[in-house]
Amino acid sequence: MSLLSNKVAIITGASSGIGRASAILFAREGACVVVGARRQPELDLLVEEIRHEGGQAVSLAGDVKSETYARALVDLALTRFGGLDIAFNNAGTTGTPGSVPALELAQWQEILDTNLTSAFVGAKYQIPAMQARGGSLIFTSTFVGHTLGLPGMAAYAASKAGLIGLTQVLAAEYGAQGVRVNTLLPGGTDTPMGRAFTDTPESLAFVQNMHALKRLAQPEEIARSALYLASDASSFTTGIALLADGGVSICRT
Repeated sequence: MSLLSNKVAIITGASSGIGRASAILFAREGACVVVGARRQPELDLLVEEIRHEGGQAVSLAGDVKSETYARALVDLALTRFGGLDIAFNNAGTTGTPGSVPALELAQWQEILDTNLTSAFVGAKYQIPAMQARGGSLIFTSTFVGHTLGLPGMAAYAASKAGLIGLTQVLAAEYGAQGVRVNTLLPGGTDTPMGRAFTDTPESLAFVQNMHALKRLAQPEEIARSALYLASDASSFTTGIALLADGGVSICRT
């Protein structure tokens, strides 16, 4: 039997990168997926690909910072597929790197809203939908601000570190009701967002060398870690920050 047979999953940030790879993998493993992102054309292509492979998927474009959108994604899961078992809150942004004195308050707020407030509004509607039958709630954080600091990434690090605290509290609050809550911390990954930091041969080599494996992850590799957290393979796992970082957290060479 597939790992996610008869499960319903919401995945945000699904138009590219880790979210897209996760949507395809979850569908292959039997889940009915509701995919969300800002770009409807990219979501349409994703849904078409999943359906072509025999999976079930629907999409809804919107802004993850919006409480209305968070509620609409859950409503879509309930009306189209009859419930909600998994929510992979993966959408995020690095923002524009810069020192704290140079950072405008509006820039700081945009990054926090996109990475952290979106997780709050997502969980606000996802958890009640999961309580009827249990479920797995997943956030995408990062090693930045958790195991090391990168200059110029204060807002990004603060917002992503906040997800770990949110994870721990939600896991404690809802574990008795069968809702597991975990955070996934990828390392450097070959995604459109990640390529902004590896846009020259020199910068790519530098970032690769930061990792013990001396390479970047492919989105599909991170998706497999998300699949573990989403599935019953992790049935006794909750409240953790799961590093899938290629050893960047321990590498000093």
